[in-house]
Amino acid sequence: MGLVLETRNINKHFKKPTDFHVLKDISFGVKEGEFASIMGKSGSGKSTLLYILSTMDTEYTGELYLNNELITGKPHEELSRIRNKHIGFVFQFHYLLSEFSVLENVMLPAKKLADKTDAQIKQDALNKLEMLDILKLADKRASRISGGEKQRVAIARALINNPTILMGDEPTGNLDSHNSENVFGIFKRLKEEEGLSLLIVTHDEDFAKRTDRIIQMEDGRIIS
Repeated sequence: MGLVLETRNINKHFKKPTDFHVLKDISFGVKEGEFASIMGKSGSGKSTLLYILSTMDTEYTGELYLNNELITGKPHEELSRIRNKHIGFVFQFHYLLSEFSVLENVMLPAKKLADKTDAQIKQDALNKLEMLDILKLADKRASRISGGEKQRVAIARALINNPTILMGDEPTGNLDSHNSENVFGIFKRLKEEEGLSLLIVTHDEDFAKRTDRIIQMEDGRIIS
C-alpha cells in the first residue's frame, strides 16, 4: 500500500508575541484506504497540523508529500488547485451557503475546479447526495435542513472532486450521538467501498477507537 500523505520532520513556530515551538519534528504517513484519527488535548497542535497538511499553512519547515509528490514550496495558486482536487475537508461547522440549495452547495468546489461541464458536475453531485442518502434534499435551501443533514451535505461537498484524502477537523463535534454515529458510518463506508483515505481530528474517544489507527499528540509531538 502506498502512502497518500506523508510528512517528514515538520516543525512550526509561532513567532508572536514570543517564539513558540508548536509542532516538533512531525513525521508520519497515511496509507491508501486508511482511516486514521488524531487525538490530543486542546493546544497539542492537532488543528495546526491539519492546517499544514491541508496545504493552507505554508509557514513551516520540513516536507509534506501528497501522492508521493513534494508539496512543500509550491506556489499558492498551484497549492489551491491541488487542495481543491485532492483534499476533501469537513469542519466542525458545515460552512454551507444558506441561500443556496443543497445541490448548488455540493457543486461549488467542482465549479471552482472547472474540469467538467456543469451538467456533469450536477450529475456527480446528485450521485454523491444519493450515496449519502440525502438525494431528497437536493432542491431544499441549505438553511432549511437539520444539523445532521447539513453535515452530510458538507461531506458530499468534500467528496465532489473525488479527493485522494478526506480530512476532518472535529466533524462530529457539533452533533448529537445519533448524528455522530451516522457520520462515522459514512466515513467507514467511504473507506471500505470507495477506498478513500481519511484523517480525522477528534475529541471523541469512541469515534477514534473504531478507526484503523489513533495518532496521539501531546505538546506538539506525536507520542504514539
